[in-house]
Amino acid sequence: MGVLWLSILLLGGTPVRIWAHAFPDHSEPRVGSAVKLSPGVVRIWFDSELESVFSSIRVMNENHQMVDKGDGRVDERNRTLLEVSLSVLPPGRYHVVWVAVSVDGHRTEGDFSFRVEGPP
Repeated sequence: MGVLWLSILLLGGTPVRIWAHAFPDHSEPRVGSAVKLSPGVVRIWFDSELESVFSSIRVMNENHQMVDKGDGRVDERNRTLLEVSLSVLPPGRYHVVWVAVSVDGHRTEGDFSFRVEGPP
């Protein structure tokens, strides 16, 4: 009986990694924000590491035209960061669409908008 309790205690105290989806933690520009000047990059940080081959990010204007530079990527030094470069954006509303695949293969997707208020 003592061996059974010892096994339960040892197994119960062992950390177990739970596989889950990657969810956004925060972004630049922030979700729903208004920025005075056009950002050079849109960044989204996630709560777990991403699979770079299957994760993507795009930015569109109000006419559903792509305005990013087509270089969406997972940062090599920080695999929780998904980013894409932008050209100078004129004032207006922009829509970010992303797909995140965590290293364990779970897929999440989402979108958000931000607004550029100032001159390009």
